[in-house]
Amino acid sequence: MGREVEELHRRLLRARDAIDRGYAGALDVPAVAAVAHMSAAHFSRCFRDVFGETPHRYLQRRRIERSMFLLRETGRSVTEICAEVGFGSLGTFSRTFRAVVGESPSAYRRGHGPVVVPQCVQMANTRPRSSSFG
Repeated sequence: MGREVEELHRRLLRARDAIDRGYAGALDVPAVAAVAHMSAAHFSRCFRDVFGETPHRYLQRRRIERSMFLLRETGRSVTEICAEVGFGSLGTFSRTFRAVVGESPSAYRRGHGPVVVPQCVQMANTRPRSSSFG
């Protein structure tokens, strides 16, 4: 690999890391392209060539991945999660979630959401077993 290609990949990785860190904020292609020291159009082409998807699609996917985790692991409302992962509109969040995951956020939560285990069951399953002290 030539030096120019290595430098391009390094700049693209730096920009992708910026998306990973700031996915919940107001990111747009020009702002991320600036991290890579490129014009927005050139950045978008290079990003797609290297990572196989546009910067906008990558950002949306990261937001949806995080929202899937929050839907599974927390009891927060869909609206709270929508805002937390950086979507400005519940409609856009729901539409994007359905396009990526194949079901609505609420349906996903019903199928994968947090399981509430009674404390007595948790205690019984975490209690040391006396049989090992024979």
